[in-house]
Amino acid sequence: MAKTALITGITGQDGAYLAQHLLSHGYTVYGLLRRSASAEIIGERLRWLGILDDVKLIDGDLIDLSSCIRNLETARPDEIYNLAAQSFVATSFQQPLLTGAVTGLGAANMLEAMRIVCPKARFYQASSSEMFGKIQEQLQTERTPFYPRSPYAVAKLYAHWMTVNYRESFGMHASSGILFNHESPLRGIEFVTRKVTDGVARIKLGLARELRLGNLSATRDWGHARDYVQAMHLMLQQDTPDDYVIATNRTTSIRDFCQMAFSHVGLNWQDHVVTSADLLRPSEVDVLHGDASKAREAFGWVAKTSLEDMVAEMVEADLARHRARIAAPAPSQL
Repeated sequence: MAKTALITGITGQDGAYLAQHLLSHGYTVYGLLRRSASAEIIGERLRWLGILDDVKLIDGDLIDLSSCIRNLETARPDEIYNLAAQSFVATSFQQPLLTGAVTGLGAANMLEAMRIVCPKARFYQASSSEMFGKIQEQLQTERTPFYPRSPYAVAKLYAHWMTVNYRESFGMHASSGILFNHESPLRGIEFVTRKVTDGVARIKLGLARELRLGNLSATRDWGHARDYVQAMHLMLQQDTPDDYVIATNRTTSIRDFCQMAFSHVGLNWQDHVVTSADLLRPSEVDVLHGDASKAREAFGWVAKTSLEDMVAEMVEADLARHRARIAAPAPSQL
């Protein structure tokens, strides 16, 4: 029989790709939609993938337990994917309480609602490599101690351990994916990777001259979100719930990411990138480097898209966006 899934955060990068993936497997997909002042663009990522009319959007908010209960009663899902969060690290320093409420307690609300309404469903929690923070091991695995360095990471760590607690206390099929950085053309413009590829496109098209960035030496393990959502789905197909690191096992600096993006359009990054102390975090995470051996051995997951191909795809998408806006300005802000 066809399955039903509920995705919180469905209008974000991961939610959109996951919805597309689940639809391709015959799922009925519900998405939790938090109403906002930008309602006219809220489904832009789903529209970009051509699936906006294929998902069932329902109003809700993770910080309201009664809302979570009603959403689960409406969808009656076989699988729940909790991707919703205040997910921008820099903003979490300015809005730590909101970040804690949505990113941390929001996950607990959804777990509690699941325990009340559909305890036999399967639950996925979007944990984050940012939880490793000030790394305690050079290569991070599921056994590496956590050392969060931002309110966002602290909130994610609370949600992660609550998922473990509900699994162990109530026998729920609840798994966490400790995902390292994953990007795509659908990444929000506030994240450094999209900031870079959007800046490259603007400079190439004569719309800007420089790109202002913070710490160029920070290194990350970057993969493609389209690959990573497949790992989310595979986790919930396992007989036994567990936690898995999802990563490429390759680390690259922001400086080298810039070099790749600018080289794709025939430009020298050093002619255009300007560093600014205003863009530095209060406490930096210098290196993240993941080992996804456990996921590979458990269910055969490996990253399929190379970093070079992902960067090229992102630059080309931003070039296309800006060319379209030049030709016919539109309200889209994706």
